[in-house]
Amino acid sequence: MSSVIPRSLDGWLAYQTSLRPQAIELGLDRLRLVLDRLDWRQPRVPVITVAGTNGKGSVSGYCAAIMAAAGYRVGTFTSPHLRDYRERIRIHDQLVGAPELVSAFERIESARGAVGLTFFEFNTLAALLVFDAARLDAWVLEVGMGGRLDAVNVVDPDVAVVVSIGFDHQEYLGATLEAIGREKAGIFRAGRSAVLGSSEMPSIVEEAARAIGAPLKRIGVEYSYELEASTREKNALIAGDRWRYRGSRWDLQHLPAPALAGDTQYANAATAIAALEELDARLTIPGLAVAQGITQVQLAARFQVIAPANAQAPTWILDVAHNPAAARVLARNLRARPGGRPTGGRTLAILGILADKDAAGVIAELRDCVDAWWCVPTEGERGRSSMALAETVRRQVTVPVEAAQDTAAGCRAALIHAHPQDRIVVFGSFHTVGPALDWLEAHDVLPQAALP
Repeated sequence: MSSVIPRSLDGWLAYQTSLRPQAIELGLDRLRLVLDRLDWRQPRVPVITVAGTNGKGSVSGYCAAIMAAAGYRVGTFTSPHLRDYRERIRIHDQLVGAPELVSAFERIESARGAVGLTFFEFNTLAALLVFDAARLDAWVLEVGMGGRLDAVNVVDPDVAVVVSIGFDHQEYLGATLEAIGREKAGIFRAGRSAVLGSSEMPSIVEEAARAIGAPLKRIGVEYSYELEASTREKNALIAGDRWRYRGSRWDLQHLPAPALAGDTQYANAATAIAALEELDARLTIPGLAVAQGITQVQLAARFQVIAPANAQAPTWILDVAHNPAAARVLARNLRARPGGRPTGGRTLAILGILADKDAAGVIAELRDCVDAWWCVPTEGERGRSSMALAETVRRQVTVPVEAAQDTAAGCRAALIHAHPQDRIVVFGSFHTVGPALDWLEAHDVLPQAALP
C-alpha cells in the first residue's frame, strides 16, 4: 500500500492509473481477494448485468429509467465515461458524489495490501461499495469488456443480458464471433434468466446458457416487439409510432417510441423490458412506468442529435460508434434521418478512434454517407494519431480528408466549412466525443438538457 494517500478525487484517479502498467488485465482473482478482506457479500436486491458488443449502454439506461419511473432507487454502473468520471456510478440517476468515491477508494486501498488493481477494478469495487451503502432497491451493472473475466462478473446477477455479439477487443476475447460469444455468455448463472437481445447470436451463446441451466429468453422467440399500424397511413409501419411488447408475462400495447434515436432502439427497449419482466416476483413495475421510463431515458452520444438554436448553424450528431457493427447502425440512422444529402445538405464527419480498433471497418460502413472527413487524435497508450487515421480514411474514400491537431480543432474546422443545411457527425472513441461535448458547451451549442 502506498505511503502517500491521495486526498482529492483527481489525485486518486491519477494514483490508480500509475499502479499497474497494463490498462486492461482480465481476471477475477484480485477482486475476490480484496472483496473478502472488505467482508463484502453479494447484494440482496435484484441485479441485472448487461453485456454485449453494442447496445449495452442503451439497455442499461432503459432498465434503470423504467425502474426509477416505478418508484425504485436504482444504482447504475457503466463505463467508460465521456466527460466526468462520476458518470460511471449513478444513484437514482444522480452522479455519485466525490466524497463517497474518495471514501470508497480509501477503504479499497486499506484492504488491497500488495494486491495490484487496475483502474477499472478500482472503479468496479468502488461502485459495489457505494451501492451497498446507498441501500438501493436494484442494481444495473454494465460489463466493461467481454463478460466471463470482466470485473463486473464478481456479482451474481438475477438476470443476465447479452445484447449483441460483434467484433471488438479480439486481442482479449478471441478472433471469432464464437469465441467472443463464449466470453460474453460467462455472465450467465444457473437457474437465472439469460436474455438475448439479438436474433443473430452465435450458437455458442445459447449452448452456454443451456449447459449451465440458465433459462433462455430470446428476442423473436420468448419475447418480441412490433410496431403498431400507423394512424396516419393505413397498412404502414412507421418508426416513431406506437409499438407493442409481448413476453412471457407481460403484453404491453401502445407503448411510445423510445427516447433514444434510431430504429435499433426498439429492440434495445424490448430487451430491457424482457429483463425487467424476469424480476416481476420481486419488483412491481406497472405498464405506465414502462411507458414513462422508455421516454425519459437520457444517454449522451448515442446518436445524440443537437438541433441548432440558430437557423444559420448546422446540426450536430454525436455517437460513440467505435466498431464496424456500431458504425453500420450509425450509417443506417444517418440514411433514415432527414438532413444531409436528401435535403441538399452535406454530412461532415469528425472521427477519432483508438489504435486497437478496426478503423478501416468503421470507415467502410460510413464512407458512402460522408462528404468530408476531419480526423482527430486519441491519446494514451492505445491512442492513434490524426495523421495515421487520415491515411486510413484516404485509402477508402475520394472526398476531402484532413488531419486536425485535436478534437477542438476538428470541430472548429468542420464548423467553418459547414452550411446551415449540413450536419456534423462526431463519432468514434469516447475520448473523441467527450471533448467534442466540452467544445460544444464552451461555444453555447450544447443545450442544458443535453448535458450528461
